Amino acid sequence: MIESNLRVESAKQDHDGKLLMNRSASASLMRKLNRSAILDLVRDHSPIARSQISRRLNMSMPTVMRIIDELQEEDLVRYSGDCEASGGRPRSLLEFNSQGYAVIGVDLGGTKMYGTVADLGGKILDEIYLPSKQGDSTENLNRVCKLIEELIEKPHPEGQKIRGIGVGAPGVTLFEEGVVTWAPSLGWRDLPLKRILSERFELLTVVENDVNLAALGEFGFGAAKGAASLVCLAVGTGIGSGIVIDRKIYRGYHQSAGEIGYLPPGIGYLGKRYDHYGALESIASGTGIEDRARAYFEQTQLLVGNHFSAEKVFEAARQGESWAQKLVSETVDYLSLAIAAVIAIIDPEVVVLGGGVARSADILIEPICKKLEGVVPVMPRIVQSTLSERAAVMGAIMLVLDALTEHVALENPV
Repeated sequence: MIESNLRVESAKQDHDGKLLMNRSASASLMRKLNRSAILDLVRDHSPIARSQISRRLNMSMPTVMRIIDELQEEDLVRYSGDCEASGGRPRSLLEFNSQGYAVIGVDLGGTKMYGTVADLGGKILDEIYLPSKQGDSTENLNRVCKLIEELIEKPHPEGQKIRGIGVGAPGVTLFEEGVVTWAPSLGWRDLPLKRILSERFELLTVVENDVNLAALGEFGFGAAKGAASLVCLAVGTGIGSGIVIDRKIYRGYHQSAGEIGYLPPGIGYLGKRYDHYGALESIASGTGIEDRARAYFEQTQLLVGNHFSAEKVFEAARQGESWAQKLVSETVDYLSLAIAAVIAIIDPEVVVLGGGVARSADILIEPICKKLEGVVPVMPRIVQSTLSERAAVMGAIMLVLDALTEHVALENPV
């Protein structure tokens, strides 16, 4: 029973005030747990009756009714009509009010900024692209603010309020503080982005690593919807990964969990400094693939044009070009090593391949799976992202919703 999952421990101290504080803290956490469990159930299983919520969560009806009343007052839950119960008496059904609020989601990629206005159900109402300016910290901050201003001014359904802003930033980000500690493509060091945006727009603001948001988006709306645990491996300009366990992002002690681009793909990469891009992403990211293609043609003195994009390399491999097939095979090896490390340490239910390189998942995923057969103790599902470039902004919806409702995760509540 969720209501009794947390019990106030008997205080060994004689101080009555401390005992009362412990009881108060435990009661507050219980309320948040119950509220979070009910909202998750309604969101995932609408329409649903209050009696079904009580039964599935093993929660008393008075508690269910009180929390439902609160959620209705906040326009997060609404009645959707009646259904006939087995005894013939109609029951009122509840549904998640996905259209009640909107969220602004912004994904700050290595070369462009992408922003959306979407409702809580993930329906995108409008979207905008802006180019970022490589390494120009002031100009990039101005462009972020301009992007958000334009999104706020976009028309949206009558009565629908914008309740928050979620931003995915490349690089290491301190979530609680909302500080982007290092984003080389944007030229940002220790930028208090959360404070700047919340003060400017007077909206609840969350700032998170972009790949962490992408992982949360895949959990909430994409290829790993509802998975107990997942890792989203984003391979684009760089390489990063986001980890979601029991609905929550795992950030690590230094909030840099998932920076898999720094994983050394062999002993030859040890004993060196990687101040800009990590060892793995320097060779297996989109940029790394381009660099390896360029180096190959400089070495062989063959000419295939002036532009060595990763997309062109993959296309040439599909057409049977031996040089491209060699580069793709090497990329498969590097990514397989990274995924093997993820599987051995985290044992995720799902690994989602995202980012720009994931557009070539048709010639990556099957070879990766074959490389890992018998190498790792268990195999997760390895799948292509279904959200593509929208993954991070979908994660912003989840994160803003959690912040609004003070969501508390509970492992397997249903």
